Amino acid sequence: MTNTLINYIQFDEANTTLTGNIASLAFDIEITGEAFASDNDKAPVFRIYGMTPRGRRVEIGGIWEKESQLGKPYLTMSVNTGHAKLNANLGRYPGQDDETLMAIIPWRD
Repeated sequence: MTNTLINYIQFDEANTTLTGNIASLAFDIEITGEAFASDNDKAPVFRIYGMTPRGRRVEIGGIWEKESQLGKPYLTMSVNTGHAKLNANLGRYPGQDDETLMAIIPWRD
């Protein structure tokens, strides 16, 4: 099903890797990611990777776990698309029951 979706991230069952897509009129990037463990409180919980036109894997961003003012955890991401920096929150993908599938919901600084 995910091959027809855009602007999504799907975590694997173990929550250690992810795949996804980020698209706009200016770019269409297939992404992958890996869980990242760090003692630094400001470090991402996932590192995000894309592919160069020559097929090289490069780090383009990360996903951070944050806490809302109400104390609820949520995920936010920041990615350098090569055209601009994309900041977004992750939320349930519309029309889906799959809890591993998240929509990328962009926001502006």
